[in-house]
Order: sequence, then structure tokens, then C-alpha cells
Amino acid sequence: MTKIKASKYAVPFLWAAVFAYGVLCVYLFYMQSVQPLDYNNRYFQSDLPYHISMIVDDGWYYSFTAYIYQFLHWLGGGSTMPIAIFLAAVAVLSIVLTDKLLQLLLNRRQTQWMTLGAAFALNLAMPFFWRLAGEYRYVSYQSGNLWHNSTYQCMKLAALAAMLFYEKAQVSYRQRLSLRQWLLQAGLLFLCTGIKPSFLTVFAPVLAVKLLADLCRRVPFPQVFLMGSTVLPACGVVLWQNMVLFGADTGNGFTFSPWYTFSLHANKTKLAVLCSIAFPLTVLLFSLGELLRDKRYLFVWGMMGVGFGEALCLVETGSRSRDGNFLWGYCFAIFLSFVYSFGKWLLFLKKEKHALFYKAAFAVSGAVLAYQVYCGAVFFVRLLQGETYFMMG
Repeated sequence: MTKIKASKYAVPFLWAAVFAYGVLCVYLFYMQSVQPLDYNNRYFQSDLPYHISMIVDDGWYYSFTAYIYQFLHWLGGGSTMPIAIFLAAVAVLSIVLTDKLLQLLLNRRQTQWMTLGAAFALNLAMPFFWRLAGEYRYVSYQSGNLWHNSTYQCMKLAALAAMLFYEKAQVSYRQRLSLRQWLLQAGLLFLCTGIKPSFLTVFAPVLAVKLLADLCRRVPFPQVFLMGSTVLPACGVVLWQNMVLFGADTGNGFTFSPWYTFSLHANKTKLAVLCSIAFPLTVLLFSLGELLRDKRYLFVWGMMGVGFGEALCLVETGSRSRDGNFLWGYCFAIFLSFVYSFGKWLLFLKKEKHALFYKAAFAVSGAVLAYQVYCGAVFFVRLLQGETYFMMG
């Protein structure tokens, strides 16, 4: 009875914590939005004031978020508070969709304290901070959670929706993909790509390989074609963005330069890469034999591989050469790897064969996750105090 009561009160308590987090995000994003356009400013440092200025002052439509910011800026009579509230809502909704994705992965029918608590924690988790690897808590590593880039935050929400619907569509697509399902999948990919193309660059290649494998397993070609064609509208958006970002008059392009981005701020580059994915990597090492059998898990690690390859090899030229913009797809893949690895981690306790080994695996992986959530909480609290995202440990 006590356990039932605890569970009953845990969910409302967690929702209150998520709401409080949203309020804190309003404060954080508002303080970011009102900072001067001065690259020497290190107080509440972020890309947000530049993103707002690009549309309000320059009329540069580089992302679907530009239209939203323009409307909210007008709605607020020049105040950036509506934009801050919007971004805080995005942060909270990302937790909600993470909860929904965990429910699907764990076969739960409704929000429970475990799924909601995990969703909240996974949206806070940051890299495994180790001064030997990198002295800066964020820029020395790669993270699926960040609060300084508004287009990434919005893309993360849309990408979670796209992944959630993709997982649901996998149940029936081999027999039937309705027009409604096709439009929803294509629409979400279109929206996500219009915000930031990074998700499509890691999702589409792995989807192509997966569909090819389905075709080899005798899934009807029309079904494979229908699922694959959901990325076509998003590809049109990529062409538009390519003209805006890399047109001949921009002076920007990209080149092949392995390890350049990863090495900009790390002390031990390869160690920092491993620390960034410490929890998913630990879970993978304990469940390596299941990787090829678990298609969902394999899909996400495929996205990790594609994202890592892009971030490893590609670098922008011109004024954005040090911005690391090819990292964003990899960053979202890292976030997904945490979510899917959490489900795999819970299964360690249900292993009957080699039970002692898996209990030890559960404890080790759990300790790594706990430390990464702690690192995220420390990082977020210090952001609220106005520290730069170049903060040192």
C-alpha cells in the first residue's frame, strides 16, 4: 500500500518539478535574449540574440524559427519575453515527448513516475566531465542537451516527434501505410528539417539502409518506397537552406578536415568523445551481443555512427569555421542513444542467465548515468547564474 501511495504522489511531484524547470527556462532564455550583440560578452552567452537580430533587423530567413520569432517579437511589442516563453515551452514539451518515447520503448500505456522521471533526467544529462579529457563542461565535449542554441532546441522537439511517429509506423508499415500516416511522417520531417537540417542528415541515411534490408527480407517494394518517400519533401527544404547558407554570395562552404571540430577545445580529443557518450557506451559494452538482434537499438547506433562521421570529417569554411555546425545531428543522435540505452539498461535487472553479471552491469551503468545527470544539473544551475557555456569545471 505504501508503495502504491508513493507512486501515486510521485507523478504529480515530478510534473511540478518539470513546471518549475520550465519557469527557470523562461528566466534563462529571457536573460539570453536581451544580451548585447557583442561577441566579447560572456554573460548569459548564447546564439539567441543573434538569431533574433537576423530576422528582426536583417530579415534573413534561415530557419522556420525565424517566422516564429518575428511573430512573437511583434506580439510582444518588441519585447523578447514571448520568445523566451516559447523556448521554455519547447524545453518542457521535449520532456513530455521523451516520456512518450520511453513509454513506447518500455511498453507502458501511460505516464509513470519512472518514465517521467527518466525523461526529466535524460533532458538534463550532460557529458561525463573529466578534467583530463576537457576542462570546459560543454564545449570540450559533445552533448545531446544544450540551452544556448535555440534552433537546436526546436529541432530536438520536432525530431523527437518524428522519431516517436516513426516507431509507431514501424508496427504496420510493412502491410499498410495510410495517407494520413504518410502525411504525418513527411510533415514532421519537413518541419524538423525546416528548423534545422541536422536530424535529416543522420536519420535519412540509416533509414535508407534499413529499408534496403527490409526489401531483402521480402517486404513489398511499394511499402518500402512509400516509407522512403516521406523524406522527399524535407530534401526540398535542404536545397533551400543550402542556397541561403552556402550560396555563392555568402563566402561559406564546407571542407574535409578530420578531427578539427572535436579538437578545438578538448585536452584529450578521443577521450572527450568517449566521455560524451559514457552512459550509452557503457550499456552497449554490456549488451554488445544483442546489438544486431535489437533493430531499434541498432537503428539509433547507426544514427550515432553517421552523425559521428559527419562531425568528424566535415567543417564549414568562412566565418563559421569554428562554430561546429556539423555537430548538431550527432548531438541529437547522442540524446537518442541515452533514451534507447535507458530502456536497455532497465532490462539488465530482468536477465536470469548470468544474473550476477547483469546486476553488476546495472550498477556500473547506473552510476555513470547518475554522474552525467549530476553534471547536467550543475551545468544548468550555473547557466542560471549567467555563466558562459565555456564554463570550466
